[in-house]
Amino acid sequence: MSIMRNLFILMFFSTCFHFAFSSTIDGLLPNGDFELGPKPSQMNGTKVLLPDAIPNWYTSGFIEYVKSGQKQGDMLLIVPEGVHAVRLGNDASINHKVKTVKGTFYALTFSAARTCAQEEKLNVSFAPNRESNDWGILPIQTMYSSDGWDSYSWGFLAGSNEVVITIHNPGLEEDPACGPLIDSVALKALHPPRRLNSNMLKNGNFEEGPYIFPKSSWGVLIPPNIEDDHSPLPGWMIESLKAVKYIDSDHFSVPKGKRAIELVAGKESAIAQIVRTIPGKEYVLSFSVGDAKNACEGSLVVEAFAGKVTRQVPYTSKGMGGFIRDKLRFKAISTRTRVRFLSTFYTMKSDSSGSLCGPVIDDIQLIGVRKYSN
Repeated sequence: MSIMRNLFILMFFSTCFHFAFSSTIDGLLPNGDFELGPKPSQMNGTKVLLPDAIPNWYTSGFIEYVKSGQKQGDMLLIVPEGVHAVRLGNDASINHKVKTVKGTFYALTFSAARTCAQEEKLNVSFAPNRESNDWGILPIQTMYSSDGWDSYSWGFLAGSNEVVITIHNPGLEEDPACGPLIDSVALKALHPPRRLNSNMLKNGNFEEGPYIFPKSSWGVLIPPNIEDDHSPLPGWMIESLKAVKYIDSDHFSVPKGKRAIELVAGKESAIAQIVRTIPGKEYVLSFSVGDAKNACEGSLVVEAFAGKVTRQVPYTSKGMGGFIRDKLRFKAISTRTRVRFLSTFYTMKSDSSGSLCGPVIDDIQLIGVRKYSN
């Protein structure tokens, strides 16, 4: 979606519709779960007829208001949470205007379920934005949860004290109504992490990240950095072709604190951070490797990289939680060192769901040492 289109949407909102702004409180947007729906006179079957029919939202294109248990042919449409959701047909979009603080970084979280094509995608954008790369395409053909849907996150830098959030289906299917289901849209302000004397890495414990729905048990996917230059995981890049999963201790086993990262797609699921180092100086990178207590069983291996040094850390998982600590020693060869973690193997859950899973990484610390040893 172009910047000009985003600006047009913002102007359209300002001049034609007088919706109340959403607050910037972390959590679900007003009617972010779509439980407030159109009046019967504003619908033809499941099709929404008017752009302002869904309270707090403006829609365009072929939009359906879907109820849990509704069928499409022989297929049961899955609503991630609650009773209702919206389905975006060809070139359809939903828009929500929200109050923001100019110059503040935010993470958007929403749930989506695929209903038709294997190559379904979503375009997420914000207008006005501070930078032209605050938008992108999220592929949703790979399902990582065993529930039939996933939650996704996206980061943006607010360019104004009011922003229009747009979720758009760019698909062109033979059936114009065919498209993904959207539910549970939330927003969270993020606070830039600082490097501490005890840790040269920012957000090494992953406590700062996107909003996780309290009742969800499937975590939040963070898209790869080739599609999102602003990672909603502050301090870290998702340096891979696939997403990583942000998990919480309320629903998963987390080595330390409340949050951690599950590397769910083998070598295509990686996180990285670049840190300033002194050439010739010696450093120790320490970290936790474990499993999320989510039926991810078997031999898991995390590969840790720092400069030109690599270490493989095996972990035998029974799928019941637990972790080990390990470390990598290296000598810096430049003023900037890339610290990187990935999972060596693809792994599937043992619950017969066919869902991808992987090792958990957490509590990553980098410190300088006076003496280097092998």
